[in-house]
Amino acid sequence: MKEYDFYIVPTPIGNLGDITLRAIEVLKSVDIIACEDMRVTQKLLNHFDIRTKCISYHKFNEKERLKSFLELIKSGKKMALVSDAGTPLFCDPGAVLVEELKKNNVSVTALAGANAVVTFLSQVPRESEEFTFVGFLPKTKSQILDIIKKSSKTDVVFYESPNRLMNTLEMIAEFNPDAKVAVGRELTKVFEEVIIDSAQNVIDYFQDNVLKGEIVAMIYKSINSIQDTDLDEKIEILKSKNFKAKEISTILSALYGVNKNDVYRRVIGE
Repeated sequence: MKEYDFYIVPTPIGNLGDITLRAIEVLKSVDIIACEDMRVTQKLLNHFDIRTKCISYHKFNEKERLKSFLELIKSGKKMALVSDAGTPLFCDPGAVLVEELKKNNVSVTALAGANAVVTFLSQVPRESEEFTFVGFLPKTKSQILDIIKKSSKTDVVFYESPNRLMNTLEMIAEFNPDAKVAVGRELTKVFEEVIIDSAQNVIDYFQDNVLKGEIVAMIYKSINSIQDTDLDEKIEILKSKNFKAKEISTILSALYGVNKNDVYRRVIGE
């Protein structure tokens, strides 16, 4: 098997049994493991009797670690990068480091393994393979709404925290009462569950359940998205006849079964 200077190694997102044999082999064979939280990684290493030295590498020190990591590799040391869970560089530190390594002609490879997005999507039925992954949602409502609007064109997948999920779902339901969503939590763990329903029904469900664990969610693209071009043409025709925004939204909703609020927003240019 070809040897590399630097390995990107996925770790389990919940169930420790999901680690691959190659991941264990690499983590045992390298000289140093760069990790986000040494306490979290050490539990994993102890479980598999891996005694490799760890060095902290997180978003607050990633730039200052570049020089020392390069020096270690140039001195002949082999290194691996792990995150607390899942695949590094997916909403986790590593991009800055990998870019620098490649600039310095360091041989880098990534192992296949656990990833929350892939685990989630593999059990969520979709009409097409196309989706947009946006990582963690931004903090402001306007930024979140900008992302939610994209769900009319494609399925939008994102990470969310338990304490923010309900607010996010409420924004989705407010923007589009007919929106369909999928929410997965505690993936690969004992209390794993994936809920697929309207945004409002998912809100009602979680109001009676304690929200814990890592969450991956998806907003399904609008069922009527294939009519967008025709819809815009019809809006322009009705505008030319001096119909007002509310009248246009009422007419097109009645004729074509599209959401009246969606049409109204389109008419006024939101």
